Amino acid sequence: MPATTQETINLSATNVVVHPLVLLSVTDHASRSASGSRKRVLGVLLGQELKGGKTINVANSFAVPFEEDERDPKTWFLDHDYIQSMNDMFKKVNAREKMVGWYHTGPRLRSSDLEINELMKRFIPKPVMVIVDPRQRDVGIPTDAYLAVEEIKDDGTATQKTFMHVPSTIEAEEAEEIGVEHLLRDIRDTTTVGTLSTRVSSQLSSLRGLQSRLEEIRDYLSAVVAGQLPVNHQIIYNLQDIFNLLPDLDKNGEAAKSFAVDNNDRLLVVYLSSLIRAVIALHGLVDNRRENEKGEEESSGTIGGANGAASGAEKGKEKEEKEKEEKKETK
Repeated sequence: MPATTQETINLSATNVVVHPLVLLSVTDHASRSASGSRKRVLGVLLGQELKGGKTINVANSFAVPFEEDERDPKTWFLDHDYIQSMNDMFKKVNAREKMVGWYHTGPRLRSSDLEINELMKRFIPKPVMVIVDPRQRDVGIPTDAYLAVEEIKDDGTATQKTFMHVPSTIEAEEAEEIGVEHLLRDIRDTTTVGTLSTRVSSQLSSLRGLQSRLEEIRDYLSAVVAGQLPVNHQIIYNLQDIFNLLPDLDKNGEAAKSFAVDNNDRLLVVYLSSLIRAVIALHGLVDNRRENEKGEEESSGTIGGANGAASGAEKGKEKEEKEKEEKKETK
């Protein structure tokens, strides 16, 4: 049945919440199955529909055998019997987690996605498709969620199925946050990177993420001022709440003083470290100079001793020859 405008609006209000366990599972699936290639992998998403279908909570996932021809997008294979058997086993483990959709590693939509989505409708009437990009290098959310709708054309022609983008977020419970933190800590410990380097890299990544968010806020406000986008009061309210949490350094003298003291302490540590490094470098230079002078003296003394021994041997030989000549003359 073609989707009406009201139904499309209701679907656009759907929010997809992805948990970190799903991201870790998809990344592991992609690294094991398609390492070093551009092949995408596919799997099934498990979770619940909350708030009357307005929120789709994606809490778990499992991989599915999938093959496709890169040269012909219409040629693909998906083991739907495997999906049924795995779904039955997951129901025995956790009955609350039901099939809510499917995922693939894209990183973009493909022409066969609509056909795969139709196959998924055998198990769930309204599957959500989530594209997870495990190779993303930019700072941001690596997920894009879509729902399939039937687009009604104004000229009265037949409807056409297409994907509609819906917002997606990444949320974690307290237990999940602790588990992910310990997992990332163990991964870092297996490398040869030092603790200081790891902390600096983490802070640099956080600052890049903050910069990207501030740039998005700036671009949005500039577009609203220029009349390119309508005013969204909910976004404005959220921005106002964020700005209210920032400390007022102009009026609050104690906060400004504490920031200045903390900054001065950090700069003092940097200054002392630079001085210590310079002193150590000079000490090493002096020691190296002394070693070079000592080596030169030893080498010159060895050469002089060898020359003196050679000259002494020549003088003794000449003295013996003179004595032999004198003996001959006396005879």
